[in-house]
Amino acid sequence: MSNFDFSAYTDLVIKATGDKASPRVKEAMPILIRKVHEFLIEADVTTEEWLAACNLLVEAGQVSSDKRNEVVLVTDILGIESLVNTLDQTRSQRKGLPDNEDATFSAILGPFYRAGVPVQENGTTIIRQAEEGAPYTHLFGTIHDADGKPLPNALVDIWHDAPDGLYDAQTPEKPEYHCRGRFRTDENGRYDTVCLKPTPYPIPYDFSAGKLLKLLDRHPYRPAHIHFWIEAPGHRTLVTQIFDRQSDYLKDDSVFAVKDNLIVDFKPIPKDYQAPAGLENRMVHELQQDFHLQRA
Repeated sequence: MSNFDFSAYTDLVIKATGDKASPRVKEAMPILIRKVHEFLIEADVTTEEWLAACNLLVEAGQVSSDKRNEVVLVTDILGIESLVNTLDQTRSQRKGLPDNEDATFSAILGPFYRAGVPVQENGTTIIRQAEEGAPYTHLFGTIHDADGKPLPNALVDIWHDAPDGLYDAQTPEKPEYHCRGRFRTDENGRYDTVCLKPTPYPIPYDFSAGKLLKLLDRHPYRPAHIHFWIEAPGHRTLVTQIFDRQSDYLKDDSVFAVKDNLIVDFKPIPKDYQAPAGLENRMVHELQQDFHLQRA
């Protein structure tokens, strides 16, 4: 088969798409098919290698649940989710459409987002069990609309790892929603909670993602960060992360999610700070983090 026409074969596969396929499928799938075929040919992939890749994805699917998305984690390691996130963020600018230049930068969702977390009152803590020796943080700020005005009743979803580097979904022995909570902004667009100062941690490398990292001879660590999911009617949902400036791995995040605009400073608690009841001797830092949304 030395004279096999690979280009004609790729064209044949692309042309097999039926007339009833959606316009978006007709636009995107030929690009995907052509690029994948080009990769397979250029890398001279063997059947054994291709099946190994398929098995990696099968395992990722089998491990995934509503508490952990191993498939997303695999794409994170390859920089895919961060690239798609950047495409979303720059789409208006690239297409010459009106955009809000003050809008907060987005970042990847990651594999440990959980839907349906109960909304709690502003000023309450998302720390569900005592974390001895851990630096507690007063986290607060204002959500602004596309015109820069405070946005009441916006939903602010917050989650981060515990001092052991694990999320609640990874530690069933800990209280439900530990280091995770949802809030509604008040009439002044403010949210307010007590959380921890996050710590760097390794992404889970016990299954598919770990196998891929080992193949690539890469470390699994992420810098210390806090996740946010912020939504309000008439505005784009903002999914982002903020990163501790003092953290390791800012320049070599294993999932390539760090953006300079999202690096923040955790400041020492002021001397006159009035800590919530029961937390008087635990408060160490404060972080005011405001966000600016874009119109839908």
